[in-house]
Amino acid sequence: MRIGMGLNYAGSGFKDTVEELADFEKAGLDIVYVPEAYSFDAVSQMGYIAAKTERLEIGSGILNIYSRTPTAIAQTAAGLDYVSDGRFTLGIGASGPQVIEGFHGVPYTAPLGRTREIIDICRKVWRRERVQHDGKHYTLPLPAEKGTGLGKALKLINHPVRAEIPIMVAAIGPKNVELTAEIADGWEPIFYMPEKAADVWGASLAAGKAKRDPSLGELDVVGQAALAIGDDVQGFLEFGRPMAALYIGGMGAKGKNFYNDLARRYGFEKEAEEIQDLYLDGKKDEAAAKVPQELLEKMSLIGSEGHVRERLAAMKESGITTLNVSPIAGDHKGRIALIEKVKQMAADL
Repeated sequence: MRIGMGLNYAGSGFKDTVEELADFEKAGLDIVYVPEAYSFDAVSQMGYIAAKTERLEIGSGILNIYSRTPTAIAQTAAGLDYVSDGRFTLGIGASGPQVIEGFHGVPYTAPLGRTREIIDICRKVWRRERVQHDGKHYTLPLPAEKGTGLGKALKLINHPVRAEIPIMVAAIGPKNVELTAEIADGWEPIFYMPEKAADVWGASLAAGKAKRDPSLGELDVVGQAALAIGDDVQGFLEFGRPMAALYIGGMGAKGKNFYNDLARRYGFEKEAEEIQDLYLDGKKDEAAAKVPQELLEKMSLIGSEGHVRERLAAMKESGITTLNVSPIAGDHKGRIALIEKVKQMAADL
């Protein structure tokens, strides 16, 4: 099981945080993920990280599929793989209407079809094929009669470091998870509860893997968990309430919130409805208070050393192959110690 870590995408103290990454790299951290959402772009930050690290893998976690053209996504991935000497993983996802329509002003349409076509186009670009694609959502090149060009297919000028850059897809809906298991290298769910993962996603994963090209290898399953080890760390579970409430309650309108749907599929129908009603009514604190304690506990690695070992084993048993942790400690030294500890625990499993 690889151990990864996400970086805060708000931008505050980013350079200092990246300087500290060298210590996490020495502690055994395998990969660092940089989100984008609607803050600073992730690409410039990942390029900066590539220059400041040597071994650490770097992943976008995630770039949305709407605000860049498919070939721009492919160019970006090839460029980041180049400056990092082959250490980049392209994480993509549909995001949600709140970000795509609210921040980018782009209609949130056909996430499944677009994802499939984008992955196909990216792989053609990296293989330096002349990019020809006649899909429902993207046409390359644009026919001469529809534009001012010659309708000639082009290929990437540069030779990429790798012709097969790993692609991770963030997905939680049944059809999107099935698609991911079929064509992607990795899958990143959110709010991952190992005890309920098979019930919620098992059928979709099986259906996708049944159509999977064997040359892709095994699907890398990337889980997320807050991490704190000790006899007095239980209170750190509360740190997860505001974020869970934001996603379950505020990331989309009624009937259009994928995270709310996931909470319901986990069995928290009543709580999901209450959280959404309160959040959309502007009562964010009250919404956070309604986040189920079980959800906070089961998707975290917070507790005594024995408890964390048990939760780590449950994560692995459920299929997690890369665990993206958020170490919680009072200082940088404490966070480093947590990475060293969880890395050793994972190795012992």
